[in-house]
Amino acid sequence: MSSFWHELFKNLGVSINASTAYHPEIDGQTERVNKCLETYLRCIVGEKPKEWGKWIHLAEWWYNSSFHSTIQTTPYQALYGQEPVIHLPCLAGESKVASADRSLQQREARAIKMLEFHLKRAQDRMKSHADKRRIECELTMGEWVYLKLQPYRQHSLRNRGCQKLAPKWYDPYQIKARVGKVAYESLLHEGSRVHPMFHVSQLKKHIGSAEFQYELPVIGPDGGISKEPWRVIDRRIERRGQRAVIEVLVKWTNSFPEDATWEVLNQLKMQFPKYNP
Repeated sequence: MSSFWHELFKNLGVSINASTAYHPEIDGQTERVNKCLETYLRCIVGEKPKEWGKWIHLAEWWYNSSFHSTIQTTPYQALYGQEPVIHLPCLAGESKVASADRSLQQREARAIKMLEFHLKRAQDRMKSHADKRRIECELTMGEWVYLKLQPYRQHSLRNRGCQKLAPKWYDPYQIKARVGKVAYESLLHEGSRVHPMFHVSQLKKHIGSAEFQYELPVIGPDGGISKEPWRVIDRRIERRGQRAVIEVLVKWTNSFPEDATWEVLNQLKMQFPKYNP
């Protein structure tokens, strides 16, 4: 999004289409290519994952020589007009015969037209499937919404042991502004390191006065969750070898009530000198 990239792509004749986070439908073709390449590399370099770079050329050949249902052919055949072979065919412009160059150009034009037709049809089909599950929603500035996050994908928000089963909706926040047709900017607290721009699918309108979920956790200087003891819920005496130690059940800040843990009292005081349970 910087001026450098805009100017570079402008000179190259490339049109930039910005995508929105948590909305893979915008760039579905790229996402699909990445998924295919990841699957291929995962099968090849299962025992030596650090050597994936040595297999990139084979992964490229495999992808270009595989049949694609979207374009109803292989990328290799679409580009060169024939089935994949072990040698490169003659390209347009290399022949001294004008009729040969014209024939190659006509073949390329027909291939591009065919690809555009099949790609457009596949895009329309994918869009119709996505629209069946889409609900139109418009929000106004100052309105309160719940925020949906995926903490197990964001390291700075990892505050539970089992992230996939953790609640995803956080306390209502106000809408600051509308950015585009389907993106909104929310007012988050100062301690959060989450980008304030969200797709409308990640927001849920707040209705009534019911409480729903917790605030976003505060991030410490090291980039992790700021976690400090809040209060002691219970105490007990445990036997460790030939001696008895005092353990306390600690409720931590920026965590759920069920995440309270048993800690040795002496070690807790050494780790948090300012805390006096």
